[in-house]
Amino acid sequence: MKIVVTGSNGMLGSDVVCALRERGHEVVGCDLPEFDVTDRIGIQQFIRNEKPGAVIHLAAYTAVDKAEEERAQCFAVNTLGARNIACICNAIGAKLLYTSTDYVFGGEGEEPFETYSPVNPLNHYGKTKADGEEKIRHYCPDSFILRICWTYGKNGKNFVDTMLTLADRQSEIKAVDDQTGSPTYTKDLAKLICDMIETDKFGTYHASSEGFCTRYEFMKEIMRLAGKDIKAIPAKSEDFPTPAKRPHNSRLSKKSLDEAGFDRLPGWKKSLAKYLKDK
Repeated sequence: MKIVVTGSNGMLGSDVVCALRERGHEVVGCDLPEFDVTDRIGIQQFIRNEKPGAVIHLAAYTAVDKAEEERAQCFAVNTLGARNIACICNAIGAKLLYTSTDYVFGGEGEEPFETYSPVNPLNHYGKTKADGEEKIRHYCPDSFILRICWTYGKNGKNFVDTMLTLADRQSEIKAVDDQTGSPTYTKDLAKLICDMIETDKFGTYHASSEGFCTRYEFMKEIMRLAGKDIKAIPAKSEDFPTPAKRPHNSRLSKKSLDEAGFDRLPGWKKSLAKYLKDK
């Protein structure tokens, strides 16, 4: 199948492109500056000319804190860009996979959020992604919406590499102990995305590594596996004030994967060990 991947140079995009090619698909990767999702006419001409059977839409504005200032730009990319992609996919009969985020939820409670849980984003980035989901559902019914959480991978800035850099510079590291989620390796997500796009099991899904931890616990496991001798200090979210609020609860229920017959991702500790070995 011929598949267009937007945001193909990003952390997840680069892994998805590799995984699709390994399965024998014809992949057309596209990214800035040549491919701008806010250019409705330009991207629709591009996709119409390529005639793909599917589009995997990963391009997004992801600077969560900066989005509080650059609201119009974030909205243009995440919401209007999603609409632009959805419209052309529907017009040419291509199925569509759109990645969203745990940030569409408000982070209350301690139970994992279901795919049908009410959205209540705490920041502008989360709101634009939630609005993007609605554009996808409205304009392209033959679509997958995949909410993901706490991603890290080889081809982009991420929490794991940041912590390792800090460990080389200082003897103690603070990390928040009141935000809980599932660290998720982009290579694992790439496999699931390939599995999904090869089917017609359209709908909304959650995908993250199995198991939950706080960012503090995640940091400690990074240090243990990397053999770093540092002092780990738990902290509160308010100790790290940011323009955009973060949810305290980013747990995602994976029942949707089970019901559709998709494999769950590996446990987060196992995947973290694999990532550090692959580096």
